[in-house]
Amino acid sequence: MTQFITSEALHKKTSQEITALLYEACVTNLESAIKTIDEKDYIQANENLKKATDILHRLGAGINYEAGIVADQLDTLYNYMADKLVEANYNKDVTSINEVLNILTEIMNAWNLAMKKNADAQPKIIRQKANAYEQTAIYE
Repeated sequence: MTQFITSEALHKKTSQEITALLYEACVTNLESAIKTIDEKDYIQANENLKKATDILHRLGAGINYEAGIVADQLDTLYNYMADKLVEANYNKDVTSINEVLNILTEIMNAWNLAMKKNADAQPKIIRQKANAYEQTAIYE
C-alpha cells in the first residue's frame, strides 16, 4: 500500500526528513523495478527506474558541499548509482539494480541512524542551555 504525504505535511518536514523520504522512495522504486522485471513488465520497470534515477539526481542536487570530503564522496556515489541504473534500465539487469539497492540501503540506514542520534541529543543540548542560563541568572 502506497502512502502519500500531503503538501502541508511535506512543508513541515525538515530537510533531513525530506532526504530520508527520498531515500525511502528510491528504495521502493528499485524494489518495484526488480519485481516488474521479474514479471516481464518492462514498461513499468522503466518507469520505476526512471523515478529512482531522478531521485538520485535530486539527492545529489541537495548536497551541502561545505560539509567537506564526505559530500564529495556522496556526490560520486549518487552519480555512480544513477549511471548504473541507466545501464540497468537499458539491459533490464536485476543484478545492477540490486547493487544500487544495497549501496542505497547502507546510506539510508546511516542517514536514519544519524537523524535518530541527533534527535536524541537535542533534549540534552536544550537542558545544557537551560542550566547555563540558570547558572548565570541573577536571583532577587
